[in-house]
Amino acid sequence: MSGDRQRIERTDGQLLAAAAAAVARGDDLDDQLAQLLGLAADSLGAEIGAAYILDADHDELELAITLRVGDEDAAGSSSVGDASKSHDPLADVIRSRHPLEVDDAAHIAILRSARTALALPLVVRRDGIEVALGVMALGFAGPLPSHEALVAAEPLADLAAVAVERALALSLGSERAEWFDRLAHTDPLTGLANRRTLDQMLELEVARAGRQGVPLSVTILELDGFSEIQKAGGNTAGDEALRRVAQLLAESVRLVDAVARYGNEQFIILAPGPDGLIVAERLVRGIAALPPVEGKSISVSAGIASFPLDGRTPEELLAAADSAMNSAREAGGGRVAAAPATE
Repeated sequence: MSGDRQRIERTDGQLLAAAAAAVARGDDLDDQLAQLLGLAADSLGAEIGAAYILDADHDELELAITLRVGDEDAAGSSSVGDASKSHDPLADVIRSRHPLEVDDAAHIAILRSARTALALPLVVRRDGIEVALGVMALGFAGPLPSHEALVAAEPLADLAAVAVERALALSLGSERAEWFDRLAHTDPLTGLANRRTLDQMLELEVARAGRQGVPLSVTILELDGFSEIQKAGGNTAGDEALRRVAQLLAESVRLVDAVARYGNEQFIILAPGPDGLIVAERLVRGIAALPPVEGKSISVSAGIASFPLDGRTPEELLAAADSAMNSAREAGGGRVAAAPATE
């Protein structure tokens, strides 16, 4: 670096107004951090800069944004691992939650082309406890600015911390919403669609089959001797048998098929097209080849009903498939029975 970068003079009020606008109006977190980093660099005359965010789950500082940092330096400094123990100056700032003035910027890899550096922690307070969320780092071609100037830049780091905290909260809210949505539509034991979702899918598939005049099959599969498996190994063994069957079904059905857990030991396959019986027979054979649980073999009784021959509504198809499944069970299990066509 050839010399100090010209500072852009702003009053404290102007600087804070620009920073607040960056946080309030920025398109996303990267945009907000880029604007705040730029404001800090301009106000202090920094040549280069970077912002890191702490990934607390992996104890790692991850590079979020850079300012006039070379590609090679950025690529070689994309993260600081083991932040709770690392001797990296940026990790020291995270642990201490205090600004760090560095006379030799070579100690901070991403700022090694600078002469001196300043690292500001991004800190928020949660339940009375200060929590570090990241670091804003600035590199200077010459000596560090005055202490007063450095202190004046700290509110920019505070606003950057607010931006990070808000982004984390929004992300957590989105993850929670996704989790609740998934919980509402899936069976927690097997990960398959639950009965509520199955009912919705069946309504849609029957309507589509009716509109397009194409066949659709509904197959109900029930574990044979499920109570015997539970007697041999308790609920744990029963759950294991259900999970094994669910995994095989999920991995074996065609992309056009849908699979769901229908009852305690029952599953349903929705198979568009004319090959429902072939699909059901292949699945029954695959389940019979699963390893035993608590010395008990795993098999299913399956009943299949076809649209429109065995029913034209979801209720009619389910009733026909259930009747056929009972026939398969009464015949000894481990087999598929087809519903008789209704007149």
